[in-house]
Amino acid sequence: MEHMKKLSLLVLLLVFLAGCATGDLTSRIHPGMTKDEVTDILGTPDEYESQGEYEAIKFTNRFVSGWFWNRADYNVIFRDSRVIEYGTGKVHRDFDANILFIVPLE
Repeated sequence: MEHMKKLSLLVLLLVFLAGCATGDLTSRIHPGMTKDEVTDILGTPDEYESQGEYEAIKFTNRFVSGWFWNRADYNVIFRDSRVIEYGTGKVHRDFDANILFIVPLE
């Protein structure tokens, strides 16, 4: 019986560590990257929008840290096909200035 308890504990620990090992893919995004480079890292975007020369793509429920439970919507904004802004929050349109930008959630 004691052997089964140890084995169960080991399996539980391995599952927990595997979840932590998923890593933070969002930390690999940086200014100047192309859309193809971003999608190679984060996968297919869940949403897309554009405003003037700006383009935003949204990745829903993605890892934002190395912990498996820390997920959020992640946005990447491009200008002239290059990353200029990225992070969690909500994409906002400024129609007067014809731009897109990310407003952090409180």
